[in-house]
Amino acid sequence: MAIFVTVILGLVLVILGLSVGWPLWAWPAAAALLLVISLVTHRALVSEPEAFPREFRPDPDLQFPEPQRQEQHIAHVALPSSVADYDFSFSATVRWLVPETVEDAPYINPAGLAVDAVLQRARAVTAQQPPNRSAFVQHQLDGALGMMCSDSSGRIMAMAQDVSLNLPEVDRERLAKLSNVRKDEDVWEHERNYERSKRAYLGDDVLKDTGTAVVWWLSRNDKEVEGAVDRIGLLAQLSAAANNESIAPVFEHLVSPPAAPYADVHAGPHSPPEWEQPPDSGTPTPSNSAGPDSSLDAFLAWFGFAPADPDLDLFAERLIVLARAHGKSDVVDEIQRRFGPVRPEETDGVEGTPAEPVE
Repeated sequence: MAIFVTVILGLVLVILGLSVGWPLWAWPAAAALLLVISLVTHRALVSEPEAFPREFRPDPDLQFPEPQRQEQHIAHVALPSSVADYDFSFSATVRWLVPETVEDAPYINPAGLAVDAVLQRARAVTAQQPPNRSAFVQHQLDGALGMMCSDSSGRIMAMAQDVSLNLPEVDRERLAKLSNVRKDEDVWEHERNYERSKRAYLGDDVLKDTGTAVVWWLSRNDKEVEGAVDRIGLLAQLSAAANNESIAPVFEHLVSPPAAPYADVHAGPHSPPEWEQPPDSGTPTPSNSAGPDSSLDAFLAWFGFAPADPDLDLFAERLIVLARAHGKSDVVDEIQRRFGPVRPEETDGVEGTPAEPVE
């Protein structure tokens, strides 16, 4: 084929040279070009020698047997976690293959070796993880068990797929409760520390003495100097109480005395009203009184009525009208026994209303 192409191309060049009238120097150049084209054509048409002779190539129709692969499903196998008494529940499909061995090798149970190899690899992962991370650990096991690896005996290669890992519902609820308790304890501990720090700040710094308390109040209310002056007595009391001490003498005149709960014009600032006190044995009582311990006599004495007061009978009649208006029959009987029956003309008018306005 290369020779045929060379001859045809040579004839084409000769005819072209004669018809055009090439000069003498063009004919050697055309011959060299023809030689190059013939070499290129020869290389393109001739195939490269085969690397391996055909007789040494394997027969494509010859099939080599693949290693036998088998599988077994395991379910609900307890695997330990990093916390005692909290075990994962492990399920998976174990696959294995048995490589070729020497003729005198002992017989084996490939399923048992494969399952044991997979469980040992899974246990090494789960034992390092907390029980509340079952979903995360499951993805770790997918990667750790997803490759065929030889077991410790070297007789089989095993892997696992369709891995499932979970924690029993009872354990999940228990862990959730413990987690909530720990969180509450953390919050409570932080609150205690905050309160302790605040007490230390107020007791050891702010209320250490009256001057420090005044400076602290001014730092927060720097535009109310007069207010600080007005509160020196109060701050002195606070600082003294915070340190379990008495008020410094220099600030005692600024502290207001405690107000009396009630006071009577005829009694001391801390004395109860006269009608709450038993009448003095030296005070004369009416002849028809019930005795020195009578509440009625004490009540009249508190109003300032003497036994011989001419207005005493009129006051008693008005008390009877008021007692009847409020349904206090026992009081009416006591007053009538003490002062006698009421005159009818004093109770005329609207029922329950005294004849004269009570002052």
